[in-house]
Amino acid sequence: MEGIEASNYESATPVQEQVMPLILAGKDVIASAQTGTGKTAAFLLPLIHRILNGNHDGSSITAMVIVPTRELAVQIAQHLEGLSYFTSVSSIAVYGGGDGNAFVQEKKALSMGADIVVCTPGKMMAHIKMGYVKLNDLQYLVLDEADRMLDMGFYDDIMFIIDHLPAKRQNLLFSATMPPKIRSLARKILHEPEEINIAISKPPEKIIQQAFLVYDAQKIPLILHLLKQKQFKAVLIFCSSKLNVKQLTRDLKRNGIHAGEIHSDLEQDDREDILIQYKSGRLPVLVATDILSRGIDIDNIDLVINFDVPHDGEDYVHRIGRTARAQADGTAYTLVNVKEQRKFISIEKLLGKEVQKMPLPEHFGEQPTYNTAPERGGGFQGKRRSFHPKGARNK
Repeated sequence: MEGIEASNYESATPVQEQVMPLILAGKDVIASAQTGTGKTAAFLLPLIHRILNGNHDGSSITAMVIVPTRELAVQIAQHLEGLSYFTSVSSIAVYGGGDGNAFVQEKKALSMGADIVVCTPGKMMAHIKMGYVKLNDLQYLVLDEADRMLDMGFYDDIMFIIDHLPAKRQNLLFSATMPPKIRSLARKILHEPEEINIAISKPPEKIIQQAFLVYDAQKIPLILHLLKQKQFKAVLIFCSSKLNVKQLTRDLKRNGIHAGEIHSDLEQDDREDILIQYKSGRLPVLVATDILSRGIDIDNIDLVINFDVPHDGEDYVHRIGRTARAQADGTAYTLVNVKEQRKFISIEKLLGKEVQKMPLPEHFGEQPTYNTAPERGGGFQGKRRSFHPKGARNK
């Protein structure tokens, strides 16, 4: 209870209210909940409670939480450390990208035993293959962001790990979406699960969603314009490629905006340093690939910008779900070029509503029209108008 109070919890979220009693009752659970609903605490709190009240001598691993990315592993491990700070529960995060010292620490914990291990699939599989991981007494398995893990190609790794676990255990599967492949995975690993669905695939209503129809050359000048219109506490800009992240960050810095970048080319220590600066408010603008769409837990992000339209609606929901967390308000802008209009129309269908289209400032010149008609001849037939924003002619 001291850990809960220190973490500033006052009331349970809907997913916590529904999931925690089932976990405490020993049921297998498959839960669908959007980002920012509090699902991490929904499984950590009852796991901590059951471990504290169970017969565990600490000589083996009691619970394993498998997640898709190292960022999410670090985030959950930090959350766990806060909630269990005043208890005897031990934990460790196991993920790729660390140095030799991290490996030694992981090997020691996995061979001697830890109450809760938070891990990425590939790194855990590597440790298991070396033969020292103590899994005989494991009682709880959590798959978090299961849909993302399958999208990233971790199915075989997950099944390898599960094949090395005791058959009798409690299984908890959390996923933002419930496509057929998740149902299939659930049937293989869950035993008579209880199913919980919380607002599938819809962003919180309090997020102000707006879109700007642009030509490619207008994207960076528009972002510079938007960032200078209002003072934002924390801005998160998503790009669909590392190349765009690097280019946009360079342009922001050239124009006097203090910005950082996160993508898979950076070393883990560099990523963590950037995140620390961003969380502390020393870095007001962060440009990132989708590696961060589910792996960052910051309550004060008040603006998310999609520099590129995400590949699908689920990614859109997770990107803009980084704002308006913890009862705060937030804004999400999406820049839609001519080629991206089809993707954005699909996103609007998923949302069940049209996102408000905003006019460009007058000095930007003309912008594309939004073509919602079915495609003919295999592509968008809109006419491109000549346009060269100031400073972009030679880029």
